Amino acid sequence: MIGIRTIGRFFMFILGGIIAIIVGSFMIRGTMHLWDNPDSDEKKEK
Repeated sequence: MIGIRTIGRFFMFILGGIIAIIVGSFMIRGTMHLWDNPDSDEKKEK
């Protein structure tokens, strides 16, 4: 039979992967906003 510890490790692995994907998507979104910052474009035109 599968032990409780094995099931716990499996769920922690899945949960850690989901958290890593969410944090990574927020980091990518943040860098994208830094790259196309509208304030910097206005300063260059002036």
